[in-house]
Amino acid sequence: MTQLRLTDAGVASDLKDRLPDRILPSLPAHWTSLGRVFVHNAKRYPDRQAISDSSGQSLSYGETLLQATVLARVLSRKLSDAPYVGLMMPPTVPAVLANIALTLLGKIPVNLNFQSNTEVVNSAVRRCGIKQVITVGPIAKGKVQPAAELVLAEALKSEITADDLAWAVTAINTPEESIGQYLPGVNAAPEDTATVMFTSGSTGEPKGVVLTQKNVLSNIFGVSEHANLKPDNQPLDVILGKLPLYHALGFTITVWCVLSLGQSAVYHPNPVDSRTIGPLMQKLGVTIMASTPTLMRFFLSRCSPEQFKSVRWLLLGSEKLKPELCKDIKSVLGIEPVEGFGCTQLSPVVAANVPFSVKSPDGREVYGNKLGSVGQPIPGTTVVIRAIDTDEIIEPGSIAADGKYREGVIWVNGPQVMKEYLGNPEATAKVLFDGWFNTEDVGYVDADGFLWITDRLSRFAKVGGEMVPLGNIETAIRQLTGVNELAVAVTRLPDAKRGEKPVVVYTSFTKDPAQPVTPEQVCELLKQSGMPALWLPDVRDFVQVDELPVGTTQKLDLKEIEKIAREKLGT
Repeated sequence: MTQLRLTDAGVASDLKDRLPDRILPSLPAHWTSLGRVFVHNAKRYPDRQAISDSSGQSLSYGETLLQATVLARVLSRKLSDAPYVGLMMPPTVPAVLANIALTLLGKIPVNLNFQSNTEVVNSAVRRCGIKQVITVGPIAKGKVQPAAELVLAEALKSEITADDLAWAVTAINTPEESIGQYLPGVNAAPEDTATVMFTSGSTGEPKGVVLTQKNVLSNIFGVSEHANLKPDNQPLDVILGKLPLYHALGFTITVWCVLSLGQSAVYHPNPVDSRTIGPLMQKLGVTIMASTPTLMRFFLSRCSPEQFKSVRWLLLGSEKLKPELCKDIKSVLGIEPVEGFGCTQLSPVVAANVPFSVKSPDGREVYGNKLGSVGQPIPGTTVVIRAIDTDEIIEPGSIAADGKYREGVIWVNGPQVMKEYLGNPEATAKVLFDGWFNTEDVGYVDADGFLWITDRLSRFAKVGGEMVPLGNIETAIRQLTGVNELAVAVTRLPDAKRGEKPVVVYTSFTKDPAQPVTPEQVCELLKQSGMPALWLPDVRDFVQVDELPVGTTQKLDLKEIEKIAREKLGT
């Protein structure tokens, strides 16, 4: 496989005239910073329900603004002059308030992955120059100990004075155009940094993604136009916030999208706690739930259809939605899941299905949810497919000799494309060129403008010089044996004879322990199915485990799966 020549002028020249299928309208005049948009909504809808959580805390927009402003005042006395401030807090009302307060104060919040390890967190602390980390007691006592001063959120309440309250009341009653004299973050420019988010590292070392105010705001506005989420829509949508705030979807969608579009959110700190989340959704009438397919499998087995009755959008992303899971969701919950696509470097949303009619690029009306696709790109976003081996641009709807759509590497351009990897120009240059981002995902765009993801470049094994899609082997095994996506994963390892080889890591190949299916039988089933000989795993390259590892962003941990295979097979 050849690498895309990011420094080749030809790569830029054949992309520069590409335009999105749908133009993103100009942002509203007050959409210059996240802080200003929030203040605008809080002043316009002071009594509207804004944020709540499973502990019983519930705040209107006016109350949220007041409490965030008081907190900003207290933090202004405690924080150093370092621009970046770390946060290690689960998704709750206090965590959202802390993010808002730092933003209003003009600081840059960096939500750290406290579920990883100290080495990963301290890498982020060093790269950002973080001096202080706001956290809560249980996390402060945990295994992850950042090399920075810990500021306990619980202790901040006792430091609030009468002067702080009086100051905050004066600040929030100041006209919107002048409030920046109290809350300098409101005056942030569109190109100023809004946050740094560290990639999950599921296929490589985590990197610091610099997202600007414009990146995040444009992405939110694109989502608003795409999904018809408007501040004046009635009734309000209630979004479930269970994804961690160090997850791009958790930060952009469940926090700032809610606050920017005047919607409501309910948070819970444990994303796998279905026994609490299910009743919470039913009680508060959650209408939009975003999740990963891996995590949704847990909810499907532990929640009742009644608990999902109010959900009108079940948005699944961050990894490919398998047909088996989609079928089970529809049969058990009676909901047609809506799949989307994005990544941290793109703020994060690129495309999403919607449960209503949309226009194709040539003006035809089509249904907006094509199961198996990730939907049409959101307004302002341009998607281009480049052939893996030749860099040739593959036009939407192009058909290969075998009658299937031609696939290639997915490139994205739009206002949501990150500024850079923090302090890492070499890594930046490998994926970013003249405003275009190389996602390293593989897929195609069909004739109706829908994007389909088939795999990642890292999810191919180069076997005997041929690119073998590991995801296709996984799908075939699941379909032939009837197991779900938490039962089998295919990784790759070096092979002395063929370069690389597929390795199957699995828990079981049967739903009935009394009728076990062996690796030998799986290999025979794959052979009988007509799978190309080069794709077939060797029976010696099967590794059984008790369970497949799930990472902190609630998707299968591909690095850990590869590590398990390497340790078990001794390569």
